[in-house]
Amino acid sequence: MEKALALLQQTVFSFSMKVCGQRQDAEDTMQDVLVKSIPYLTRFDSPKALVVWLYKVAKNRCLMSRRRSKFAPKEELSLDELMPDRRELERIGGDGIVNPETFAIRSEQASRLREAIQKLPPQYRIVLVMRDMEGLTDEEVAEITGLREGTVRVRLHRARLFVRKEIAEQERSRGRHLRPLPSSHSKANAEPRPGHCKAMFAELSNYLDEQLDDSMCNELEKHLDSCEPCKVFLSSLQATIETCRHLPPEALDHKRAGKLRSKLIADYERLVAKNIR
Repeated sequence: MEKALALLQQTVFSFSMKVCGQRQDAEDTMQDVLVKSIPYLTRFDSPKALVVWLYKVAKNRCLMSRRRSKFAPKEELSLDELMPDRRELERIGGDGIVNPETFAIRSEQASRLREAIQKLPPQYRIVLVMRDMEGLTDEEVAEITGLREGTVRVRLHRARLFVRKEIAEQERSRGRHLRPLPSSHSKANAEPRPGHCKAMFAELSNYLDEQLDDSMCNELEKHLDSCEPCKVFLSSLQATIETCRHLPPEALDHKRAGKLRSKLIADYERLVAKNIR
């Protein structure tokens, strides 16, 4: 029981920190969720069912947090606004393909990524955290959030694009301006073809997650072969996703966590004894 609760504590706390962005809120969420879980532990016949239930409770508790992010916009994210314009494609095209490991090193501090995630509207942040940072499947995220899987995919893609854009802007604001395209690139190659590029950008996450059918996949790869800036943008998006997946978890306050476990174990033992009688 001690080991199980320690694992649940870390899972709920880590998830809550990514969503809430505030340690006190994450700790309060962890305690609230675990206290609520005690009467139900014996009812779950599989680890998956327990995990889905815990995420549901934690999600609801995080969204009711009293310290809501002052950065998060309330509006829906527009794909048009998240697509790079010609100038940005020129800048990122000058650096060539972005290696995911190199991108993570260039980001330097996980706090910058956390700040970018906190700027996401909550309905997008929840999906990004569950899918890319907690490693849940589309089906599991849909079950936890009550969304259709198609909606999960749309929100995930726009959240990824938003975070990529925020990190790119952070890099530029810190003086890391990306080089313009070399003169060997013609203006025609540097400028995206709006209609085709827009359709392509809507499918990038599905392409990276290997969820495109063969015909669409071939069409997208054909476009990428003829559009170097778009290819580099895809690489930078992939690097963003990998950085999210490898963000180190926040450490628990082990003293406080240990006290909570002791209380929960005592409550659980009393509950079991009562049921036996």
